[in-house]
Amino acid sequence: FQVSESGSGYTWSVNSHENQVTGWSNDPVNDPPSEIIYIRDEDSGDVWTATALPIRDPDSPYIARHGQGYSRFEHVSHRIALELLQFVPPGDPVKITRLTLTNQSKQPRRLSVTALTEWVLGTSRAVSAPFIITSIDPATGAMFARNGWNTDFRDRVAFADLAGAQTGWTGDRAEFLGRNGSVGRPAALHGDVPLSGRVGAGFDPCGALQTPVDLPPGGRATVTFLLGEAAGLDEATELVRRYRAADLATVLHDVVEQWDTVLGTVQVSTPDPAMDLMLNRWLLYQTLACRLWARSAFYQASGAYGFRDQLQDVMALAVSSPDLTREHLLRSAARQFVEGDVQHWWHPTTGRGLRTRMSDDLLWLPYVVTHYLQVTGDRGVLDAVVPFLEGARLAPGELECYFQPRTSEHTGTVYEHCARAIDRSLAIGVHGLPLIGTGDWNDGMNRVGFQGRGESVWLAWFLGTVLAEWAPQAEARGESERAGVWRRHLATLVRALEQNGWDGEWYRRAYFDDGTPLGSATNDECRIDAIAQSWSVMSGLAGADRQRQAMAAVEQQLVRRELRIHLILTPAFDKTALDPGYIKGYPPGVRENGGQYTHAATWSIVALAQLGDGDKAAELFGFLNPVTRARTPDEVQQYKVEPYAVAGDVYSEPPHAGRGGWTWYTGSAGWLYRAGLESILGFRLRGTHLEMDPCIPKGWPGFQITFRYHSARYEIGVENPHAVSRGVSAVEVDGIALDRGTGIALIDDGTVHRVRIVLGAAG
Repeated sequence: FQVSESGSGYTWSVNSHENQVTGWSNDPVNDPPSEIIYIRDEDSGDVWTATALPIRDPDSPYIARHGQGYSRFEHVSHRIALELLQFVPPGDPVKITRLTLTNQSKQPRRLSVTALTEWVLGTSRAVSAPFIITSIDPATGAMFARNGWNTDFRDRVAFADLAGAQTGWTGDRAEFLGRNGSVGRPAALHGDVPLSGRVGAGFDPCGALQTPVDLPPGGRATVTFLLGEAAGLDEATELVRRYRAADLATVLHDVVEQWDTVLGTVQVSTPDPAMDLMLNRWLLYQTLACRLWARSAFYQASGAYGFRDQLQDVMALAVSSPDLTREHLLRSAARQFVEGDVQHWWHPTTGRGLRTRMSDDLLWLPYVVTHYLQVTGDRGVLDAVVPFLEGARLAPGELECYFQPRTSEHTGTVYEHCARAIDRSLAIGVHGLPLIGTGDWNDGMNRVGFQGRGESVWLAWFLGTVLAEWAPQAEARGESERAGVWRRHLATLVRALEQNGWDGEWYRRAYFDDGTPLGSATNDECRIDAIAQSWSVMSGLAGADRQRQAMAAVEQQLVRRELRIHLILTPAFDKTALDPGYIKGYPPGVRENGGQYTHAATWSIVALAQLGDGDKAAELFGFLNPVTRARTPDEVQQYKVEPYAVAGDVYSEPPHAGRGGWTWYTGSAGWLYRAGLESILGFRLRGTHLEMDPCIPKGWPGFQITFRYHSARYEIGVENPHAVSRGVSAVEVDGIALDRGTGIALIDDGTVHRVRIVLGAAG
């Protein structure tokens, strides 16, 4: 479920777009709730809520605390202290809301608690409402709701229940709100007429359940609300019964323990507390909870998997949750067509999705498989057999098609899926660079090469990285001919990049279908693009001098220290005659169009660390860290979004310069985690060995990392007595010196091992 500081947002089941249980709002300003808990004083008739919406008490503060897997709201009104706790148990589709009421007055209080649920059971309430049927389950007394017209989820049963304590209810929203009523002033709570008990078909549907609460002076009571959706009637009944009787304190403990297990695998302690906070908790939480599981937030409730998107996300989980990374590798491989291309995105459970001419999607599979192999050493994944997809090919001139493909009878190992993706990516244009198609990593540049002749400099770096990693894989599997093709193509790419990619002071971004360069000093807009520079370093394929020159251009033209942001490109597209695509539809300085596109900026951190510049790498990490953008009231008013979730973009042009946008649902969270842990702190797990190669600010005296390796724990202390950024001069494990060129052998022995690393002369 999604929740904000103002209260409960919305709940979904299986697919956050296709099967919303309650209504999603793309309105972070008004933030209208679709699930509400009301409290009414039965003597005075006063009505209020535990959350800031929909009934706001201007004279009493609201406290919202968000943790990993739960949210807690506190409010005191009408001399009743309220604590509202919400969480979902591991493994079961039930949202638990527990309201604790404490009477702070000296008089007995007669109260009622009403839980309102605005059913959707589809993609939108307006579409679904005529088809929703509510009923009272004769076995439990819970309210059930179904939508038989939601084709892919027609058999599922949603339920709402006050743990069996409900004494009144209605499934008629018009009755509850009243004529011209609203959730802020529902008619049913401003009169003495009890809820009618109406359920069935033909209503504007809702689930309103009510229970009385009597509190003596100083008394306390708890009301539990269960909201969920099951595969069928029997499962819904079983879930209601089970969670009415459950020890909810134990359930909450299981939730917290689940997250502590994931987030506690690696813990860091550095001279930068803001970095620690994000690396230890929030970045991985954002990546797993929002990106991989929910695939929803404000701004977008996609419900779909993006081929390139979630593959990048699971790279950050390879250390703490390798099983989830492996699972997603197989899930993604199964979305590849026999021809080698892939679905740009697809919906579970149907598999409907988009076939496109995007040029980079398919290459993320071999790239991420390589990372998984490096971290886990699990080479068995290469031999896992996964089916391909079959479906209509794109016709000449057809740029994309949304349809439901069929699973092919043809299967292949993960290795073969990766190899087909690489083979499919070898076409080049007149400059010897890969064809950009309808977008490489930047979807907004969808018209640079839509005619089939445009080329991408960035894609050449990315493809070159993949070829360099996979030619040895092919050789090792006895495919010398394929390996030779890939190596020769890599050499061709490197020559083309230096001859036709270099612009004089930095690397170009692309070439249009007609051969016009993009990201060049000759352009009036988008003279320089960040990712072509950062990947010249990350790939290791550019010469050392040009790597440094390219990143110097990034610092000079794309880093705005007065705003503490890093632009993706400059100048923004606005009046140029060139037509790069829908990126030009964004206002200048917003999202990909010349704002800070955080995902791209994280790659600059990686590149700077790779070049050995720990001061600038850490400085840029601080720019991207949301904690550092909300330290003062003025910064809060400028940034305007959550200080604990990475923002996908930060605007760069007045009057909104420095304002964050598109938080939570952004792939920059996973990449920022890797940039901090792997590139700056130098922590790199390599199967049964650990490599440490920090690149830190010279002013740091050192830092510590605690790493849980199965049953063992490694306490790693890095010392920097010579004030350098990089260069390991000594390594000790449990007091025994190691050759600094070898990794640290990891032992699953249930004990604590202490590792001492000393940085020496800059290297």
